[in-house]
Amino acid sequence: MYDYEQVTAFLGEWGPFQRIIFFLLSASIIPNGFNGLSAVFLADTPEHWCRVPANLTSEWLNASIPLEMRGGRQVPSRCRRYRLEALANFSALHLLPGRDVNLSQVEQEKCLDGWEYSRDPYLSTIVTEWNLVCDNDWKSPLSISLFFVGVLIGSFVSGLLSDKFGRKNVLFATMGVQTGFSFLQVFSTSWEMFTALFLIVGMGQISNYVAAFVLGAEILGKTVRIIYCTLGVCIFYALGYMLLPLCAYFIRDWRTLLLILTLPGVLYVPLWWFIPESPRWLLSQGRIQEAEAIIQKAAKKNGVLAPDIVFDPVELPDLNSQNQQSFSILDLVRTRNIRCVTIMSVIIWMVISIGYFGLSLDTPNLHGNIYLNCFFSALIEVPAYTISWLLLQHLPRRYSMAGVLFLGGCVLLFIQLVPAHLHVVSIILVMIGKFGITASFSIVYVYTAELYPTVVRNMGVGASSMASRFGSILSPYFVYLGAYDRFLPYILMGTLTVLAGILTLFLPESNGTPLPETIEQMLRVKGIKFKNTSKPERKTKNGEENSVILKTSSF
Repeated sequence: MYDYEQVTAFLGEWGPFQRIIFFLLSASIIPNGFNGLSAVFLADTPEHWCRVPANLTSEWLNASIPLEMRGGRQVPSRCRRYRLEALANFSALHLLPGRDVNLSQVEQEKCLDGWEYSRDPYLSTIVTEWNLVCDNDWKSPLSISLFFVGVLIGSFVSGLLSDKFGRKNVLFATMGVQTGFSFLQVFSTSWEMFTALFLIVGMGQISNYVAAFVLGAEILGKTVRIIYCTLGVCIFYALGYMLLPLCAYFIRDWRTLLLILTLPGVLYVPLWWFIPESPRWLLSQGRIQEAEAIIQKAAKKNGVLAPDIVFDPVELPDLNSQNQQSFSILDLVRTRNIRCVTIMSVIIWMVISIGYFGLSLDTPNLHGNIYLNCFFSALIEVPAYTISWLLLQHLPRRYSMAGVLFLGGCVLLFIQLVPAHLHVVSIILVMIGKFGITASFSIVYVYTAELYPTVVRNMGVGASSMASRFGSILSPYFVYLGAYDRFLPYILMGTLTVLAGILTLFLPESNGTPLPETIEQMLRVKGIKFKNTSKPERKTKNGEENSVILKTSSF
């Protein structure tokens, strides 16, 4: 059988060619970090109150907004005001509000003349631009949800396009889509236009990530590939995420901020001449000479002598010579064991996605400086990815993932017990929760790929990844619930995360066991009785490779 790894072994694992590919592809992920979570600042809602156009004295203007309970204290209402005719009548009598007249009996009305917005900390957001408050406050989370709908669509489309047109072509085309449509968003004239463009940006964002991920996984050798898949792209994503609050701190207008976040995409155009197409994909398309040229060039860059003929055309047909049984999505639920694995994986992935994006989008609502909170939320991802990589190297999958899920969920539940004046403690607990959930997000990819057999592994990871997209679509509405009860999002996310940790304990342990080739060879779910079946006898090279290559985007 034709073995790509063996044929190209002369290149080595970590030469100049591999280092360039590793860092350039990882760097292409940086814009995904600040574009993917830009809504944290673009769609945030500043303090606001009803505009009062009447000719009233300053005392009456201050008294024109009724008080309401919010966050355990009385604050001016955001969506109601006293009826202006009544206030004008009282003012004409030269009465002083609060002393000579009881305003509690005065009829209230909606903000019929619009709103006034605080200019701290933002000069403008899409909320202030199109008055997405009060009766229209549902539009802001909907914009973010539709971005993640675009991510869901892009997850489906990117794989098909990449297989048909090539990894490199799709990578740069989708980077162009992300950059181009983000630029058009700057000139949005309505909320509807902004949201429609945001959906397309989401499609380009995930497609770019997946294309870069697959391209690197197919070019790099096995040892470097594992580091690239678990640390390289993830940490560079976190680096882009950390740049987001830095830019937002100096640029407080949403249009200018979005423009600044979009422009770096243009800087990636020259990478076209440094990043090659995947030789594996070229071979699968019968383009042997192009694949040969890339490998010869890589050998020259690494300073090694390549054979005169790297890929023998006679052996190439062996790549597609195996006739395999056809499987469908229904095979993920055909037997009792794989059905249990699929249901539990879908639930766990969805809960992790809700927690990750819910906590990321909620950082403006934390006490203290919103820019520092967002930066810390991004920074905590670096140790989370590092710890998850170490856990995958040395400890069982099941207990590792359950442990970080319990950590993340429990600290979120403790937040409601922290006294109101201990703001720093609350922020620390949120960051620890983000740490646990981010680490679980990194582990769950490898774990899920190891649970499914080779014949349906791609479909199994794909179905789980799709569930995580639905979780991200729901996450803005978990944040939205914070407007009614500040602790409700943390209670819900913490409870779901703990339950996901408990559910993880029922999954079989895959660490140190051969990857299953068939559905019958799958490890058994805990707590369910099954008939004895044959155990896997060997760990195939193809199966081992799939556990890494078939990992898809978590963002």
